[in-house]
Amino acid sequence: MRKKGFPVVLVAVLAFLALPWASFAGDKGHGSMPGMKGEGSMEGHGMMKMGDKIFGGEIGPWQTEARLVDMKAQMEKSKVSEKMKAMMKNTHHIAFSLEDPVAKKPVTEGKGTVAVIGPDKKEATYNLTGMEGHFGADITLDKPGKYEFSVQIEAGGKKGAAKFAHELK
Repeated sequence: MRKKGFPVVLVAVLAFLALPWASFAGDKGHGSMPGMKGEGSMEGHGMMKMGDKIFGGEIGPWQTEARLVDMKAQMEKSKVSEKMKAMMKNTHHIAFSLEDPVAKKPVTEGKGTVAVIGPDKKEATYNLTGMEGHFGADITLDKPGKYEFSVQIEAGGKKGAAKFAHELK
């Protein structure tokens, strides 16, 4: 592959992966779209549910839901070229949707990290970025087994942390 074209292809892949997440802010019923699971427990957010719910509960003062999206499976559904699939460094996207329990509004500004310990006991830490209605990061879960997640989020002068596990098959 020529190095000159790599940034262009990388931007195209990232833009492609961002498309499903850009719809989170819309207040439309997209439940019939492929890969979507309709409205969920955080009603009023107009949020399409992609991926599998792997956590529901509190992180600090916020009601939180974490969803895990298999990026390679999403790319398969979207019929992306093998060349673009091969360029994907990470295997999954993790999305944390936070809701302020007092204002009943989504929390979208802030920062955080998620540390992931895999079945092989190796740990990797990823920065969470605020994106269209959620905090997210592209992560690597490349082996089946139990993964432990430790998340820390800071937003609006408040902090929260939680730990949970998920079995990847």
